[in-house]
Amino acid sequence: MRSIGYGVAALCLVAAGEAAAQGGPAGMGWGAGRANQHKQDQTQLPPRKEEKRFPLGQAWIAVSINGKPYAGAERPTFRLDDQFRVHGFAGCNTFSATAYPLREQGLAVGPIAMTKRACDKGVSSAEMQYLTALRTSAKWDTVVGSLVIKGPNGELKFERSL
Repeated sequence: MRSIGYGVAALCLVAAGEAAAQGGPAGMGWGAGRANQHKQDQTQLPPRKEEKRFPLGQAWIAVSINGKPYAGAERPTFRLDDQFRVHGFAGCNTFSATAYPLREQGLAVGPIAMTKRACDKGVSSAEMQYLTALRTSAKWDTVVGSLVIKGPNGELKFERSL
């Protein structure tokens, strides 16, 4: 039995010497060189870009749709609360829906429920364009205090509201 104990000790010394010869730390035991290589691999990873968070609980008022500014006092608004419910004014009617901010600044808006007030044709048309752009939105971004929501049916730009 004694000779086996000395053999293991000798084998450990040989392994430590090999690890030192390969650039690993001597006397650190089995796998020490591999552990350092793993640590080096982790430090070479590119830093993760911190993802933006959708501004929940803030009120927004529309500035433009597809680059065309909204005129007048009856501009569309919306607010996405902590329960992921959107509430707002579309220009003539009020509306609500469920909306989920997704990874990589995605946005999914569910079916929209709205009041049914009779409105002028021009206002109704602008309202439908706004609601369609909001409902089909795909991406969002915050740029210098404004919120931009983009989708296949248009780009909405908002500014903070009270």
